[in-house]
Amino acid sequence: MDCTSAPPGKQIITPQAFMQFFRNTEKLNQLTPEDRTEIFRTVLLGSSDLTKDLLKEILRDYSVEHLEVIECKSC
Repeated sequence: MDCTSAPPGKQIITPQAFMQFFRNTEKLNQLTPEDRTEIFRTVLLGSSDLTKDLLKEILRDYSVEHLEVIECKSC
């Protein structure tokens, strides 16, 4: 894995190495459900990343049919 120099006992993973790991199904399957949830909940930069279209895509990708995304323009 492509890592840069880090303090002893720690590794710093480059963005390229992270994406290589993320795209490797065998490696990704080594993550626990808790690991996956943590990554999912923290990877976006901020509220501007959360859009109606993105949420709808996620629900569609996971075949979630019992939820609906609505946009509140006056909130």
